[in-house]
Parts: sequence; structure tokens; C-alpha cells
Amino acid sequence: MVFGIALLVAVLLSGLAARSVLSTSLLFLAGGALVGDGALGLIHVAPESDIVRVTADLALFAVLFTDGMHVRFADLRERWKSPARALGLGMPLAFFGIALLTHWLVGFDWTTSFLVGAVLSPTDPVFASAIVGHRRVPARLRQLLNIESGINDGLALPFVLIFLAAAAPSGHGEHASFGSITLELVLGLLFGVAAPLLVNALVRFRLLGAEPKLQPLGPLAIGVTLYAVCHLTHANAYLAAFSAGAVLAAVSPEAKQAFEPLGDSLAELAKFAALLVFGALLTGELFGDLSFGGYVVAVLAIVLIRPASLLLSLLGTSFDRREKLTAAWFGPKGFASVVYGLLVLQAGIPRGEEAFTLIAVTIAFSIIAHSSSDVPIARLFDVEELVGIPDDNRGPRWPFGTGARKARRPTDADRGPDGAESGGEQHRAESAQRDAEPGEDGADSGQDGGRGAKRTGAQR
Repeated sequence: MVFGIALLVAVLLSGLAARSVLSTSLLFLAGGALVGDGALGLIHVAPESDIVRVTADLALFAVLFTDGMHVRFADLRERWKSPARALGLGMPLAFFGIALLTHWLVGFDWTTSFLVGAVLSPTDPVFASAIVGHRRVPARLRQLLNIESGINDGLALPFVLIFLAAAAPSGHGEHASFGSITLELVLGLLFGVAAPLLVNALVRFRLLGAEPKLQPLGPLAIGVTLYAVCHLTHANAYLAAFSAGAVLAAVSPEAKQAFEPLGDSLAELAKFAALLVFGALLTGELFGDLSFGGYVVAVLAIVLIRPASLLLSLLGTSFDRREKLTAAWFGPKGFASVVYGLLVLQAGIPRGEEAFTLIAVTIAFSIIAHSSSDVPIARLFDVEELVGIPDDNRGPRWPFGTGARKARRPTDADRGPDGAESGGEQHRAESAQRDAEPGEDGADSGQDGGRGAKRTGAQR
């Protein structure tokens, strides 16, 4: 009942949220806090309960699977340096920065401090997608954030397990050897690549193939099966999800296009359910248990450590100042950190409950800050539309108001040869048959010459 009402409220307010700092994610987080034990007491959720772990795990898997489909290998081969910098330099800097602050300001031992740093260093694709989903943001910036947030969850997991083993070797040492961690990562990547390739090979048989109305269920079946296989074999499900989405989009663009509307909706539902459950954990007692030093760490991890680490990693790149600042700000903490934080809580390590409290408060602050700032920041990249060009390249209007259009992610048909979205006619005086040229480094072509005009129906 609570989820149904919250979902209806979110739908009714989604048009307003799309034009303001109001966020549907924030609505579900606040709704969970309202109905949880900290307020009305309609939902009773404990941090160690399976519903918290499962919903966060499913939400992260679903978002990684759908976001992986937006990775274009041709673009990645041409512009891999910036994501590599963010992952190879920015992420370690954030890891050490958070660990140092935790040790100095909260008083944790070095092992626990580095454990907290490992949990909070990855960015989350669920909330990074708030800015990645805006078509007015340059394509190369969206690609950077999408790839970084999709991969760094899997990169952080080995360090989380290693520091858990160091803090509680009797409870987790057998699960955190270098051999077992490597095997989990390799199996996740192997399953993620093999599953879509196998299904794509089966489709080539003459007697096999899906009728149009069932085509969206093919990728869904791959995702569900892959999720189960990873949990049965202890493979890294997050790495498997992201790689499976990327490989599926590469080998079968038709399947990706058929699944995209359903996949985006399912990922949103999983995200909203997990936010509602996580919000129910945010009680006054939880916030009261965190020390003043813990609050300082939570704030600085968001407003200082992440921005500074990514800005340093992007020095010398072709990103302009506005793009660098946007990428530096959008380092949200989300469901990956929730899942890893629950591992910390359930490990029974010394001061494990304090560490989880710090992690949970940081995630809550991050959700509030990042999910409410995507629209204002996206407007920094706003593209003016030409007068007289019909806005027919978006989804249908909803009956809840003029601004409540259903958001649609760009399909391959909307993109230029380097992955940037087509800006349509560069000028009304140009030929109606001419496709827009992509901007420099894959930036949206509508930013400069054409100022964001849409393609006409004849061109599409």
C-alpha cells in the first residue's frame, strides 16, 4: 500500500520534478523515513533484514544491466582515457581521502577507516543516471559518468572484502582470499559476456525467434537468469550485469531497442522500492548515534573529497571547466555502498555498527544533494530550440500537465556516428535531408550550430 501510494504521488509530481529541484528519488526516501519506525511506524525494517539487502542488490543489478546497454564500444575505444583516469586515479584518491578523514575525525583504527573508504569510494549508477539521462548534457560527459559509475562498484568490492577479512579474519577470511576475489570477478565478467552471446547464437537458428510483442522479454530473461547464476556461483553480479548489457547492445541492437522502455521502467521500480526501504532505516536514533566528527566526514566526502579527486584526475583532458565541475560534483553514493555497508554491519567487526551509521548517513546526504541538483546543473548545458521545429522526437505527453512528458533515453537512431545524439537540422535554411554532424569529442551536436533542433518525421 505504501509503495503504491508513493509511486502514484511520484508519477503525479514527476512533471514538476523534471523542471525543479524536486526529485522523485527524494520523494521515496522521505516517504520511507515517514512510514518507518522513526515516524509513523507503518513499516518495520531492521538494517540486518534480508529485504534491505535484496532490494538494494536488485536495484543495483537492474540499473547496471540497463546502463550497460548505453555503452558504445566504438566510442569507448576512441575515448577511453577519461574513464580510465577517473577509475585509476580519481577513485583511489577518494578512497584514501575518505579513509584519512575517518581515522582523524571519527577515531576508527586504520583497518576500519580504510574499510569505510572502500565502501564510500564508488559512485552509484542509480543516481549518476540523474544527470546521465539528460540529453542536453554533452555526450562525452554522460559517457564518462556512466562508465565510471558502472565499473567502480566491482572494483571496490575486492577491497571491501579484504579489509573485512583484516578486521574480522575468523568470520570472513575464507571468503576474502585473493584467489576467491579474483575468481568472483573473472566469473562475473565471463558470465556477463557469455550469456548474451549464447542467446544471440540461439536466435540465429531457423526455428527460433521471438514474435514482436515478446521481444522485450528476451533481455529480461537474460538478466534474471544471469542474476540467479551469479548468486548460485558467488560470481560478481554487478560486473556481470554491466558487461552483459554492453555486450547485448553490441551484438543485438534490435534486442536493446526492444527492451529499452521495459528495462528503464523496471530499473526505476527497483530503485524506488529500494529507496523506500532504505528510507525506513533513517530514524532519529540512527542520526543521533553519529558523532560530530562523523557528520563532518559525511559532508566532506560529498563536497570536497569526490570533487577534488576527480578534478585532479581530469587535469590535462579536453573537458572544459563546466564539464569538469559537473563530473566532479556528480559522485553520488548509493545502493552499492548500501550493499557493502550491510556486509560491514553483518560481519560483527569491532565498531561495525558505528561504521554502518556513518555509511548510511553519508548515503542519505548524497541522495538528497545529488538527486535534487541534476535539473539545475543540466540547465547549464541547455540548448535553445529553433522556432517552428515540432518537438516530435520525445515520448507522448502525459495527462498530468504540460511539463509532465515521459523522459526517453536516446536510441541508436538518435545518435551520430561517434555516439553523440543528432541535433537534427543545423539551420532552417539547410537541407531537410542532411543529418547533423557530431560535436567535438562526441558532444551533443545541438549545442553549437543548430542549437538543439529536432529531426523531422521525414528524416527519421
